[in-house]
Amino acid sequence: MLLEFATKWFTPLIFLLGALHLAAFWWLRVWAARDVKTLAQLLERVTDGLHRRSRLDWQGHLTDQIDAFVEDVREGLHDPQDCEQIRQRMNVLDEQRRYLDSYRFERAWNVARSGIEIYPLLGVLGTIFALWLAMRQPATDAAATVGTIVQRFGLAIDSTFAGLAVAIILMIVNSFYETLFVRLSENRRSVRELVIQVKRELLAKDCSTDEVGQ
Repeated sequence: MLLEFATKWFTPLIFLLGALHLAAFWWLRVWAARDVKTLAQLLERVTDGLHRRSRLDWQGHLTDQIDAFVEDVREGLHDPQDCEQIRQRMNVLDEQRRYLDSYRFERAWNVARSGIEIYPLLGVLGTIFALWLAMRQPATDAAATVGTIVQRFGLAIDSTFAGLAVAIILMIVNSFYETLFVRLSENRRSVRELVIQVKRELLAKDCSTDEVGQ
């Protein structure tokens, strides 16, 4: 009885899980967009007033602007007029390290991405349950047995179709958002490396007396 109930509701369950999975990707998209915006705003404040400050076209993506800001700071390290300003602002940037916390986001994305693989398996499992229940029917009435097998076979096909369809949709959604998620991770890595570089080249020096870059 329990297996029969599970088989009957296998296909709706797959679609329900797929809808929740889509909501999870939407939530990751909002999370990534918020972090990209926060990171861009922080770097914009750091580079504000630099002599070699880049500003991309308004149609450009924020991740590209973050790359430009990082390069602006690297170029400013070798400009005596900018290095003291970078040193002061980088101290503030280094204190706000929460924007570099990427572990939770990358873990959530990895779970959402890896979870796509379960839907074809759920579809196959539903197929096996449906066919197994059909084969367990008593063979007292041949016509009734054939009818039951045909009915269970229909449920099996529905389950397989649902699993494959949901997996394909989620793969498309993941590929659509993957560029943003990967670029966010790369931006965070670039900023971490930038903070280390600034600490090494400027924070231990006096920009007003030392020659930067030697």
